[in-house]
Amino acid sequence: MNSVLVIAPHADDETLGCGGTLLRHKAEGDDIHWLLLTSMSAGARYSRQQVASRREQIETVADAYGFKSTNCLEYSPASLDQVPRSDLVAAIGKAIEATEAAVVYAPHDGDIHSDHRIAAAAVHATSKWFRYPSVTTILSYETLSETDFALALRDRFVPNYFVDITEFIDKKIEILKVYESELGAHPFPRSETSIQALAQLNGAKIGTMAAEAFHLLKHRA
Repeated sequence: MNSVLVIAPHADDETLGCGGTLLRHKAEGDDIHWLLLTSMSAGARYSRQQVASRREQIETVADAYGFKSTNCLEYSPASLDQVPRSDLVAAIGKAIEATEAAVVYAPHDGDIHSDHRIAAAAVHATSKWFRYPSVTTILSYETLSETDFALALRDRFVPNYFVDITEFIDKKIEILKVYESELGAHPFPRSETSIQALAQLNGAKIGTMAAEAFHLLKHRA
């Protein structure tokens, strides 16, 4: 049994990026944990109704996955560039220690969203084995509407690790529908059609009906 930690800059990144894989981990008996870096708060950008709705969505999603723990750092969305890097690294490190995570999933460092890039860099800073000895594997996931919009060649997502999620793709999409305000009709990137198509394309690369793709950053056998 492994302890698995998914780090999500925003609620829905965990499901878009590795929802099927998390469900597979759970089905195989692993403990799964969710660290959210940002959250909505009432004010100029979000209404009290939006904040309450998002909190309900997070609770529903956490129950659907069966996370052993769910924690949120409560930073403001699209503002991680204002957080001292040392504070973010320390918070992520604390989560790794608390969960004794062996497997860590994080955003791709070439994503177009600054929150994703900053989160990825902070996770990379926790890769030293002598500081976080529990970690054996770090993988970056792709997030529709963020990873696929990277323009520079150096930022392109090049997967080298695939997970068969054929048995879990339907539940992944069911969970994504909880975030109703984040989904749209095709050709919007975060649409059911796009999510299915990406899973099918990744599946075709490894000979399965559906898969999620990752870039393996570190693995210690």
